[in-house]
Amino acid sequence: PIAPMVDAFHDSIVIDGVAAENLQARVRGMTLMALSNQENHLVLATGNKSELAVGYSTLYGDAVGGFAPLKDLPKTWVWELSRWRNAVSEAMGEVEPIPENSITKPPSAELRPDQLDTDSLPDYDLLDSVLEDYIEGNHSAAELVRDGFDLETVERVLAMVDAAEFKRRQYPPGPKISLKAFGRDRRLPMTNKWREKAPGTQSD
Repeated sequence: PIAPMVDAFHDSIVIDGVAAENLQARVRGMTLMALSNQENHLVLATGNKSELAVGYSTLYGDAVGGFAPLKDLPKTWVWELSRWRNAVSEAMGEVEPIPENSITKPPSAELRPDQLDTDSLPDYDLLDSVLEDYIEGNHSAAELVRDGFDLETVERVLAMVDAAEFKRRQYPPGPKISLKAFGRDRRLPMTNKWREKAPGTQSD
């Protein structure tokens, strides 16, 4: 349904790569907000804590909405919660509300052919483990390496988390279920260029 609108943008401006991919998300977001305005409904932002942590969202695209029910729930927990919800329905003899394919298929932003989240991010099991220690546990880069995470992964994840603060500040509100939710519990300077490095790197 959004293809003609996306094409209209491309007829007016010349963009490619990530800018063109994000345009799709922004046109979808604009469409949803227009329908929300017309029908007096609330758009839900569907990003989870893992995606918000590393900035894996498009401002004014999939980040639009009035409420974000999953914003404090890591991606691996979203899958676990989905399986639990389906199991409850199955036990009651009802149709499972969450399609199994949406739980088992490899995660993708679906902004280009054959795109997978793992093209840009570590596997979510690994990512969530690093994020839990860094965000909830307040571990430093050096401590994360001592925890057993490899240096390259630690520096990559921490750089993404620290650089994505400006996106998190603009995300819709949502419930707090963890000890350290983004917002009041954890705020970083948006204009600070300093990035933490683990011992043994060139910046020591």
